[in-house]
Amino acid sequence: MPKPKAGPQPQNPAQLIRGGAVASNEWRLLPASDEAPEITADTLAPGKVILPFPVWQRLREDLSDRSGEIGVWLDSNETADLLGEAARELPLVAVHFPAFADGRGFTTGRLLRERFGFTGELRAVGAFIRDQLTYLRRCGFDAYAYEGEESLEDLLPSLHDFSDSYQAAVDESRPIFRRRPLAG
Repeated sequence: MPKPKAGPQPQNPAQLIRGGAVASNEWRLLPASDEAPEITADTLAPGKVILPFPVWQRLREDLSDRSGEIGVWLDSNETADLLGEAARELPLVAVHFPAFADGRGFTTGRLLRERFGFTGELRAVGAFIRDQLTYLRRCGFDAYAYEGEESLEDLLPSLHDFSDSYQAAVDESRPIFRRRPLAG
């Protein structure tokens, strides 16, 4: 059975937003390519690398000695369940948003944090938009490789577009009615 063609690929910008500030991107994201030669543990360059999930899955055992410098990126059709408890071993998981209207990555981020206990860097990559930054943060994302036209400095305030929220989320486990006193 032929493997499916790779769809839109996330970019790997030189700078991103991490921890609420503009920062240099220390990681190299490898695209899921149909034409590239097969990656092996021996041919993978040294340094911090974010591998497509299928590549990481195939090389996981062979790369165990590089645990602090191997991250994984999940495409929009790859769920948090694929990583499961193994997410805890990773320093970084990137979640691809191929289009701003594709919201599956929000669920993936939240499940990685809440169900699977992932504590490393959770990076949004791809075509998310400025208006989604607050919601990405609420779902547990703490790094954003933005592909839009706006400067990263101009995006920083959008991480906190709302001062409070009604629902519980990764960033606040109690809904608003549990945080505010009842009117008397």
